[in-house]
Parts: sequence; structure tokens; C-alpha cells
Amino acid sequence: MKILEKITLIIYANIMLILSIIFCLLIFGWLDMDLVGAIVTKIIVGETSSKILLGASVVFSLLSIKCIFFDSTSKEQIKERQGVLLENESGKLMISKETIENLVNSVALNFQSAEEVNTRVELDKENNVKVYVNLIVNEEAIIKDLSANLQAKIKEKVKSATDLEVKEVNITVKKVAPKQQAD
Repeated sequence: MKILEKITLIIYANIMLILSIIFCLLIFGWLDMDLVGAIVTKIIVGETSSKILLGASVVFSLLSIKCIFFDSTSKEQIKERQGVLLENESGKLMISKETIENLVNSVALNFQSAEEVNTRVELDKENNVKVYVNLIVNEEAIIKDLSANLQAKIKEKVKSATDLEVKEVNITVKKVAPKQQAD
């Protein structure tokens, strides 16, 4: 959200809060209706105050229409959610986050001590990749060695397959699965 939209949203929210409080005070009878009427009349009739009120009303009306009918999500934000867009002289290539996640899952499942893998990928504006891997490992796994080897292999595989730099590979071992005994 742009800074102008944030500021106007804050102002708009404060105006709505004040109006809500005034209406509640009027309904409960704690505020005199004649007093509120006199203040509103003075604001509307006054030459300077009526122009300010009209300007603010027009601005808030236009902002309301913009927020209702136009999506504020930029093309850049949509691109970041979808994946990485690579361009060369021949054309464009979109590599989705899902593709990178599947690539990471296949690398992790090639390790014998990895039982289950769940992956999440984050991309920043410079197309740097951060990978978050949740693992369930078997009880024979040496977790420290597994994670170091897995981090190196994931970085290597993503770089060779997509030409993207992996800045971080964060691994969480959620569980150590007990060895299943044969009946």
C-alpha cells in the first residue's frame, strides 16, 4: 500500500471513529442534538470551512471509489507471488515458486534419512531465493550432517536448474520417525 493511501486510511478511520462516538453520545442522550446541529451548520455555512469540507469530501469519495473498484496490488507484487520472471533476447521464462519447491522436495527426498519433506519458497525483489524446509527424519539420521549436506545440495541444484541464487536454506527438523519393525 502506498504511503498516501496509508495516510488517508488513517485519517478516514479516525473520522469514522469520531462520528461513531458522536452518534452513540446522541443516541444515549449524553450530547445535545441542538449543539451538534449548531456546530454542523456553522461548518457548512462558513466560507472557508465549507470549502475545506467539500475538498475533503471529494478526496475521500475518490479514494473510496478507487479502493472499491480498483485493485491496489501492483504488477510487481503479483509477479513476486507467482515466481521469478527471467528474460533474455529470445523471450521470457516464468519459474513458479511451486517449481522451485518441487525441485527442493526431490533433492531432499533423495537423502535416505529424510522421511517426509515440506517446502516453502520466498522470493524478494532481486529474485533472491529463500528456502524453508520442514523435515521428518528417521532415527538413524545424523541431523547436523544431513542439514549441511542438504543445504549445499539444494543450493547447487536450484542454481544449476534455474540459474537463481539461493541466499538461505533454513531447515527445521520437525520429528524423528521411529524405525518401523517388520512383523
